[in-house]
Amino acid sequence: MILTRLTCLATILTAGFFTGPAIAMDGVAGPYLAAQAATALNDYKAASGYFNDALLHDPTDPALMESAIISDIALGNMAGAVPIAKALDATGTKSQVARTVILADTLNRGAYDDAIKAIAAGQGVGPLVDGLVTAWSQVGAGKMSDGLASFDKLADNPGLKAFALYHKALAMASVGDFEGAAKIFGGPDIQPTRTSLVAYIEVLSQLDRDKDALALLNEKFGAGADPGIEPLRHRLQAGEVVPFDVVRNAKDGLSEVFYSVAAALKGEASDGFTLVYSRIAQFLRPDNSEAILLTAGLLDSQGQHDLAIEAYATIARTDPAYYTAQQGRAQALYSAGHYDAGIEAMKQLVAAHPDLAEAQASLADLLRRQERYAEALPVYDAAIALIKDPKPRNWAIFYMRGVCNERTGHWDKAEADLRKALTLRPEEPEVLNYLGYAMVERSEKLDEALAMIKRAVAARPDDGYIVDSLSWGYYRTGHYSEALPIAERASQLMPVDAVVTDHLGDIYWSVGRKLEAQFQWHRALSFNPDPKDEVRIKRKLEIGLDAVLKEEGAPPLKSTSAVGGANGG
Repeated sequence: MILTRLTCLATILTAGFFTGPAIAMDGVAGPYLAAQAATALNDYKAASGYFNDALLHDPTDPALMESAIISDIALGNMAGAVPIAKALDATGTKSQVARTVILADTLNRGAYDDAIKAIAAGQGVGPLVDGLVTAWSQVGAGKMSDGLASFDKLADNPGLKAFALYHKALAMASVGDFEGAAKIFGGPDIQPTRTSLVAYIEVLSQLDRDKDALALLNEKFGAGADPGIEPLRHRLQAGEVVPFDVVRNAKDGLSEVFYSVAAALKGEASDGFTLVYSRIAQFLRPDNSEAILLTAGLLDSQGQHDLAIEAYATIARTDPAYYTAQQGRAQALYSAGHYDAGIEAMKQLVAAHPDLAEAQASLADLLRRQERYAEALPVYDAAIALIKDPKPRNWAIFYMRGVCNERTGHWDKAEADLRKALTLRPEEPEVLNYLGYAMVERSEKLDEALAMIKRAVAARPDDGYIVDSLSWGYYRTGHYSEALPIAERASQLMPVDAVVTDHLGDIYWSVGRKLEAQFQWHRALSFNPDPKDEVRIKRKLEIGLDAVLKEEGAPPLKSTSAVGGANGG
């Protein structure tokens, strides 16, 4: 499988990518250091401004030039990146990023023969990109036979075969050879991605094989699972011949080259490096919605939510990817702190797609994250009502509804939802922990609760919250000595968490180590606990845990020998 070779591919592609020499600090230290700080935060707008400001002081420094190029590409500012890349190349510095930008500019201008000559002269990017770009450039220059031969030559490399054959099939379809394309798409070497499946379906339709096309679509895309696919389904059901528009010409094919590489590198290379390829894919084809979605997702994961929102907004309402883009935009708005705007965007999407469980669930998730549990519940209800036959992948929606039911005091419903989630995904640590901890807090089914939490800890031994749940379970059942080392381990894993620290204080108190308990409670107060917890912690510091439990009408601590000796209090 090609994906097993991606780490090697990432190494090949990134080798030599950042090659500039050390920067001379005279006159540029301020903007350079500011740019470096912005880069560390993935703040591409600030970094681009600072790097370009530094270039005003030292316009020929290769490292500054390369850094400015990368920041501009991340912003999608190819107009700014191209002249700097050409200036950097003119210095004789071997910069892969500069060559990539220059190559992209050449391709964007349709200068295919120039691109072929540059690659042949050693001015390329790397084996995969150079091979695919050469083949597509030959197609664009009207040399179809040469292009197909170049795809075949690239396919002789086992690690690159899937890429080469996929693009060969796209090239053949783009010039009307649908029979040849169908043979490749239907073969064993093509990875079943969303784009490759849509391309194959369109090819089958062009061959008047709508029945086969519809069967493939129904097999790979469940009914209603992908709103972007539904228009295609309806056209096939109506007997319409669907045009082949995944790749309309050589320039579209070249855009798909950079998108293919970006999609393959996602998770294998740094997001910043992957972003270079996805941005160039957009540069070559501004309506490449798959590249836009990838770019927006990368920016969102880097914390650049406003840039992600801008990217999502470029996908047209008529584009099949519009639903996915709007869902991503709503999530990015929320992540950027625009909570009401994000929720409103999801409400609009639900109104447009009321029969889509995923949309309902996404809206409910945003409401839940805002702790608007009562509002989230009916939305989760609507989503679950749309799931006729729950599958293991649906476990999370029952889990989240269970959380909302528990938080609103509907324990019977909460327990039923959480147990349903476990029937769908029996060893899911989040559900085991939540249900087990809730039962411990309620002093119900304690043996079962502890067993659940132990299974969760076994699955995630370094999750501080889950480890804390186990220590708390032992504490609530009076096994203070067993609870203590586990609580200390949880505190090591979550050293600045108010709840974990508060729990550790209670457990220290329970074994007679009262000064240490008070120390931990003081620490918990410094970690911004919930207001209700803050009041209780302060009360424990005033009168002690035993007195607080008595005030609350809770069972007293069990009598036990001090672990490690009492130290006063």
